[in-house]
Amino acid sequence: MAEKKLSIRVPATSANIGPGFDVVGLSLSLYLSLTVSHPISPPPGPYLAPEISYSGEGADEVPFDAYKNLTTRVALYVLRCNDISRFPSHLKIHVDNEIPFGRGLGSSGAAVIAGVLLGNALGNLNLPTERLLDFALMVERHPDNVTAALVGGFVGSYLKELDEEASEAASVPLSEVLPEYPPDASENWGLNPPKPPLGIGHYIRFGWSESIKAVAIIPRFELSTAKAREVLPTQYSRKDLVFNLQRLAVLTTALGQTPPDPDLIYEAMKDRVHQPYRKQLIPGLPEVTSKITPSTHPGLLGICLSGAGPTILALATGNFDRIAQDAASIFKTFNIEIDWKLLEITGGSTVEQ
Repeated sequence: MAEKKLSIRVPATSANIGPGFDVVGLSLSLYLSLTVSHPISPPPGPYLAPEISYSGEGADEVPFDAYKNLTTRVALYVLRCNDISRFPSHLKIHVDNEIPFGRGLGSSGAAVIAGVLLGNALGNLNLPTERLLDFALMVERHPDNVTAALVGGFVGSYLKELDEEASEAASVPLSEVLPEYPPDASENWGLNPPKPPLGIGHYIRFGWSESIKAVAIIPRFELSTAKAREVLPTQYSRKDLVFNLQRLAVLTTALGQTPPDPDLIYEAMKDRVHQPYRKQLIPGLPEVTSKITPSTHPGLLGICLSGAGPTILALATGNFDRIAQDAASIFKTFNIEIDWKLLEITGGSTVEQ
């Protein structure tokens, strides 16, 4: 029986990188990988729903039902927006995941991008990158992680100001984009989801010095993005906004220079918009970010919270072991154990057929 086979690989991401709250993202060398197959011509007999298997991080947490799993629900959303009502019969998907859940390394963004790419491939839609991003932003709503996961590298992004009609289309509740399918849902249930407007998100890749690697210091507890957003204020002082804008303007160029300047980058990775408010959720965060510096740890360039946390990201050109071990020692005084990984800044998502 002739089969269509494809593989999808999506990188982890870190968002914010200090002052770039909801603006910049960085793709990292941990991956969510999908191996997919289905018969080109389904065999005789009844339609068979997708079969999902899973290994790696989160294997005991994710649903295996294609109408509850985030990646396959996103894929179905893409298909139905393009007049394809269901998955191919006898579809098999194996997921292998290296990205820890709830740690600020873009696990949900990776799942969304994997779903968009899966829907695009299963439907033979050949959507351009910009349209793939539109679909992702209808689900994720913040461009930093999903853009970096899709296109790779060190990326800045923004959401376009839309006209009233398009703005309403882009703002529909997530429950309408990805509905919770009831157990008795027929294949005709939820057939007409809201289509994304054109050109929701825009991005640019910044330069990146090849000498810079990322040390991901990963505490052994989860922190939901929703909880981490709840502690943020609804208003900021002009002084704090200017503080971040000044540093972001410098940082986006400084990380592309060779050799990188540690004093410039360390100061440019400071933040007053999100990290000071999230320290109450992450014991040890202020101590790690203030005690590990370029002067105490030569090779370090800058250190910040990764996304919503609790992972801390240290950008460095060397001395990786000492940076990680000293961070571990600080966290241990707060009775928190950590894991750490040395990661490369990597390219974007790939699909091989």
